[in-house]
Amino acid sequence: MPRKTLNLGILAHVDAGKTTLTERLLYAAGVIDEIGSVDAGTTQTDSLDLERRRGITIRSAVVSLVVDGVTVNLIDTPGHPDFIAEVERVLSILDGAVVVVSAVEGVQPQTRVLMRALRRLHVPTLLFVNKIDRPGADRDRVLRAIASRLAVTAIPMGATHDIGTRSARFTPWHTDDPAFRALLAEALTRQNDTLLAAYVADEASLTAARMREELVAQTRSVLVHPVFFGSAITGEGVAPLMAGLVELLPVGTGGPDGPVSGRIFTIERGPSGEKVAYVRMFSGTLHVRDRVRDDEKVTAISVSDGGRWVRSRSVRAGEIGKLWGLAGIRIGDSVGQPCKEDVGTPFAPPTLGAVIAARRPQDRHALRIALTHLADQDPLINVGQDGAVSLYGEVQKEVIQATLKDDYGIEVDFHETTTICVERPARTAEAVVLLHGESNPYLATIGLRVDPAPEGSGVEFHMRVDARDVPLYIFKSVDAFAGVMAQHVRQALREGPAGWQVTDCTVTMIRCGYSSPDGPPTTRGPLSTAADFRKLTPVVLRQALELAGTVVCEPVMHVRVEVPAETVGAVLTVLARLGAAGSLRAVQRDLSTIDGMLPAARVPELRRQLPELTGGEGVLEAEFAGYRPTRRPRPASSAAPAPDPPVGL
Repeated sequence: MPRKTLNLGILAHVDAGKTTLTERLLYAAGVIDEIGSVDAGTTQTDSLDLERRRGITIRSAVVSLVVDGVTVNLIDTPGHPDFIAEVERVLSILDGAVVVVSAVEGVQPQTRVLMRALRRLHVPTLLFVNKIDRPGADRDRVLRAIASRLAVTAIPMGATHDIGTRSARFTPWHTDDPAFRALLAEALTRQNDTLLAAYVADEASLTAARMREELVAQTRSVLVHPVFFGSAITGEGVAPLMAGLVELLPVGTGGPDGPVSGRIFTIERGPSGEKVAYVRMFSGTLHVRDRVRDDEKVTAISVSDGGRWVRSRSVRAGEIGKLWGLAGIRIGDSVGQPCKEDVGTPFAPPTLGAVIAARRPQDRHALRIALTHLADQDPLINVGQDGAVSLYGEVQKEVIQATLKDDYGIEVDFHETTTICVERPARTAEAVVLLHGESNPYLATIGLRVDPAPEGSGVEFHMRVDARDVPLYIFKSVDAFAGVMAQHVRQALREGPAGWQVTDCTVTMIRCGYSSPDGPPTTRGPLSTAADFRKLTPVVLRQALELAGTVVCEPVMHVRVEVPAETVGAVLTVLARLGAAGSLRAVQRDLSTIDGMLPAARVPELRRQLPELTGGEGVLEAEFAGYRPTRRPRPASSAAPAPDPPVGL
């Protein structure tokens, strides 16, 4: 009989207590006998030596526990914004989430980013207000911030007592409690007109059972967000939260007999350097020896059971498993049939880059291999040909440096961190290189047209050639040839005329031809090979881009600065000097909010100056807002690669 499962993400701003909450949940479920400490490096999910030393989560980890007969796969995610890419990969495989908010610090910038992503992806989410036992904890202030800054309908699920003291307690409300029923009626009727009509006609008709049923339905539909309070350190409030997980979030059994469909969401290296892929199964059952890719079979499977990974002959719908034997698998790949529709990345791409250099010349080759391994585990590192990597921030840089030293024995230095720009075609242009032409050393004809596309659209590839001109003896079908050419185009667009990733364009193949011994005189010669098309594509594409011209664009951030009213003038002056178009948006009591668009390269400088400008009371939030033509000198081409854009056929 299929077991009930819930794949649950634990997310939060750094230091809100999500890893400690994970430990407390495992302890309460009887998975562990002693609660680990983040500071001591003894937690179950922070297994990397670097995580234990630094006291932060760097890589997502999966552990399981059983709550009321439901197997809950807990996924602890990083909280530091430098590792947001790790969080992004997890969101696509979740059934539900718990966002942890500190009762002291309240809603923080990363909290807002996470909640927006969860709502966009339609992931049902509970909130757990942690640290109610800490001095400075304030229930009402946090609830107001959740409602206003997260813009969600929050429903507190109980009362707090002695908040801000070591004896702080959380008492869950019952649905038949008059005060709680009134609170539920106000929140739930806002989202359901039928319920509102019934409430107006006869308030008594909304029984406790119906109200509870509606609460569950609206939570699972991401219309409301129940809020629990407690302390992960003391365990207060954890039992009500556990009950809420299996009651309020969607629990499923999947379809173990359906078509095989899963998604790879993270990759690690085993003790012997082998690739180990984590898969979330949405449908069907994957067995050992099943063929996943054309030339690769699953050689071993492990599933999480009772807090440990155990070997299994299969992994079924709803479960998370580790797969061995898939050397060519990548994060984001589907297993079996394609998974549910991809809604795109909910987070910003990395905007920083730096070149990594080995301190010892003899380590250069080993460094290249190590960086390839790291890119398997985090594709947004996006290693360039010259050793450049994409970055989210300085902490990520420190982690990469420490990982290379600890795991691979390679000491490295980073060149100066620079901003990653992109290039966009300025106009339409096309280029054709003909078979047997004087300047063409390859046995192929390729013609490509480049057209500008809307901002943020990425890259699309189209074929506009006669099927008779396609070398089907190599590629078997026109669709297969189109897929291979799309890959070649994607690779060639990694470096435009100015050295940056080219994006927001449509590339169309308008000419194609190949050589054959029995062809007409203009095409007669040795048989063309796949390598001829692979090598000629970047040559033709560069010619087209040089004719089209490109505009170098730098990343810009939407900044929101909350400052004391008397410091507005000074902050606006600094924003103007940094190149931002700032404007006063709102005034609330003695605080003012300033909105502006600022080049990403200038955000660290604003962050450094803000405490002095505002007496330490300024709060800065910065969100990626796209790219705009740079007014600065054209950047050097070797700074760092931009992340690959999507390529559509």
